[in-house]
Amino acid sequence: MIPDAVLTRDGLPAAGTGRVLVVACGALAHEILAIRVANRLHHLDLHCLPAILHNHPERIVPALAEALDGRADGYDRVFVAYADCGTGGGLARFCAERGIEMIAGPHCYAFFDGLDRFAARDEIDAFYLTDFLARQFDAFVIRPLGLDRHPELREMYFGHYTKVVHLAQTDDPALAEKARAAADALGLAFERRATGYGDLTAALTRA
Repeated sequence: MIPDAVLTRDGLPAAGTGRVLVVACGALAHEILAIRVANRLHHLDLHCLPAILHNHPERIVPALAEALDGRADGYDRVFVAYADCGTGGGLARFCAERGIEMIAGPHCYAFFDGLDRFAARDEIDAFYLTDFLARQFDAFVIRPLGLDRHPELREMYFGHYTKVVHLAQTDDPALAEKARAAADALGLAFERRATGYGDLTAALTRA
């Protein structure tokens, strides 16, 4: 098991095997590796960018370009396991220019929940956590926003939310409690939805 802190800070280098290079967010590494094993997708080779880029979406496209320039030539093709992820369409434009397929949707919350279901909910008042983000809540939310030092900022950042929604990929009571504790830390209601891997399995199976 790759430590979450490593995936957050450093990502995961490709092993150099397989015919299709999957470049993904480090926050998806555990799920993609599990899907690869369960579905015998041995032709996929996973390379993950640091998950903390989630907090800096303007850096995702440059990091992806650098990763591809250094690795893509050794593969038959490339699949990008990112949705838009806050790039404002920049990631889709980059992939279109290079003829690369990517995951559809605005971000990972949508494809875990299922794109149609997520769009139908239209929950502008929900703050979402995946399993990875529930485990790394302090690293992605509390410390970057300075809430550990200035808890009075909580209302400024989260006053327009009413609930935390944990989109759960696994059935883990301890992790559900972490997500609930995150909601408590933000002073928000809590809801858990068991999504499994959502649309991610189908996307990788087509890769």
